Amino acid sequence: MSRKINNPFLRNKEATRLDSVIDQMFDAYNLKGKTDKATIITLWEEIMGKTIASRTSKLFFKGNILYVELTSAPLKQELTQAKNKIIALLKERVGKGVLEDIVFR
Repeated sequence: MSRKINNPFLRNKEATRLDSVIDQMFDAYNLKGKTDKATIITLWEEIMGKTIASRTSKLFFKGNILYVELTSAPLKQELTQAKNKIIALLKERVGKGVLEDIVFR
């Protein structure tokens, strides 16, 4: 009787799909959240559009909160009003659990 060991640091005896191995590695090194945060920052222009992206000076995470520094005060006001919709769009693309809130500066 063969038992499958779930320790990601041990070598598997049988062939394993590459996507499965990568998922195991991300879980073992707690990289999933970090890559999702990087994906959000990378997708900012695609999701928000070139106009908003061109007025965004800095994007960064502290914990699960995304900080967005903008160069336009009226745009900051508009985005603050649409914050829930923006969070929903980002969560739809990346998944839940990574983004809790957005702060526009």
